[in-house]
Amino acid sequence: MRGFLLAAMMFGTVSGAQAADMPFLRGGITDGLTTTKVNWQGFYLGGQGGLGTSDMDFTGATQPLAAKLLSGTAIENIGGVSTWPLGGKVSTHGNGIGAFAGYNAQWDDVVLGVEFSYLHGKFGGSQIDSMTRFFDAGGGYTDSVTYESIAKVSLSDMASARLRAGYAYGSFLPYVFGGVALGQADIVKTAHIFGSQINPNVLPPFNNVPFDLSATDAKNSRFIYGYSWGIGVDVMLCAGLFLRAEWEFNQFAASVDTSVNTGRFGLGYKF
Repeated sequence: MRGFLLAAMMFGTVSGAQAADMPFLRGGITDGLTTTKVNWQGFYLGGQGGLGTSDMDFTGATQPLAAKLLSGTAIENIGGVSTWPLGGKVSTHGNGIGAFAGYNAQWDDVVLGVEFSYLHGKFGGSQIDSMTRFFDAGGGYTDSVTYESIAKVSLSDMASARLRAGYAYGSFLPYVFGGVALGQADIVKTAHIFGSQINPNVLPPFNNVPFDLSATDAKNSRFIYGYSWGIGVDVMLCAGLFLRAEWEFNQFAASVDTSVNTGRFGLGYKF
């Protein structure tokens, strides 16, 4: 009996020593699952690509052109041609590539920064709308008038200067941002008004008088301004290299109301 107790005590001593050397009994596994804090502070830059949707409202886009073109005419005074409800909303898809650069300041898990983001691509759209009406123009004449409105927005470059605010969670940095948007666009609008004035009670050629008028307002490579905001997340991969996914909304103040939504993916490096 005494030998059995001595053997049991020796076995317990050896087992305790072995257990002390086994990491899963000392919290080794839970230590491996803890989230490692990432240092996001510093300068960074990267490249990006994106897909997006351009939304434009061409309602009344050529009305000022038509009003000026027909100023003082019976067609405008009686028919109110320039006020005809032409144009509407158009959505198109586009894509682009670009770059971003910025600086982060970090306090514990809170990250604040400034950033410049740029995208070059093909955004924008166009619309052609027309309307034909007949009305009595006075003096025995009946007017047949067609008003054609043509408008196009081509947005080739977009940039935004932003303020960012994020919260670091391990390798992830979700963030929100807002700032000023800048774009370079071609905006072309044309009002085309044509038809004829008919009076069967007068002699030719005054019994059928055709007319064809047009005016174009073209603004090429013009800078347009607005605001930008959105959300995103940066994911640190290793040694300063990080992956980015982001959504940005840009609203521009222009003669044609234009906004662009883009989803972007990028790869950057923090120094």
